Amino acid sequence: MINVAVTGASGRLGFVLSKALSGAEDLHVSSTIDLHGQAPLSAPHFQELTTEALVGVDVLLDVTVAASARKNAAFALEQGCHVVIGTSGLDASDRLSLGDLATRVGRECLIVPNFALGALLLERFAAQAAKYFESVEVIELHHPDKRDAPSGTATNTLQILAEARAEAGLMEPPDATEVESLAGSRGGVGPGGIHVHSVRLRGLVAHEEILFGSPGEQLSLRHDSFDRSSFIAGAFLAVRNVGKRTGLHVGLGDFLDS
Repeated sequence: MINVAVTGASGRLGFVLSKALSGAEDLHVSSTIDLHGQAPLSAPHFQELTTEALVGVDVLLDVTVAASARKNAAFALEQGCHVVIGTSGLDASDRLSLGDLATRVGRECLIVPNFALGALLLERFAAQAAKYFESVEVIELHHPDKRDAPSGTATNTLQILAEARAEAGLMEPPDATEVESLAGSRGGVGPGGIHVHSVRLRGLVAHEEILFGSPGEQLSLRHDSFDRSSFIAGAFLAVRNVGKRTGLHVGLGDFLDS
């Protein structure tokens, strides 16, 4: 039995994941933590993350926001828990410090940009396709309550694409734009000179499209999460596998075929 504490348990994603985890035979929600409300469970609830909230806990699942996640993760690691972070916005310095801490205490901190297995497959397929096309751009679409742009999923996708293209010896995608009559019209530019565009629209949940182009053809890869239930399978995969290594790791790719 894996004992799990959930921070951000009354949020949109935390609510769904807490309820799902509580119904699994091999998982037990030992506590929920959220300042703004209580998840619909009988587990002890705390308004802040404390030592008491982590008694007997094996894994902390954090689905808050970056500012809270970095503090929660550090605290949980120091208390001897493994950590799964399901939020975006953590920067390179956050990852470095959490990785150093996790290694020092012999625990694992797993950052998952997107729990949807379809999104994970999208990145895998994109890496396979990247070397065959001269051009590539990424569009990510989310609800307007999302605080960071581009999304963590898109940031991870950009890195995967850039590495695959570099390995294939490809140059930066061609772009003759010299003047933007509206600043930002061409989006942001990530590693490898790959452009990314962020859409924020009411009614969306989490969506990503990767556009590849070469003379005479285009390939579009797209994943859509229409409901937060799409994140349950990946959350289960993360919680069940975190702790098999030490240090910081990103994504579920190593567990997809396990």
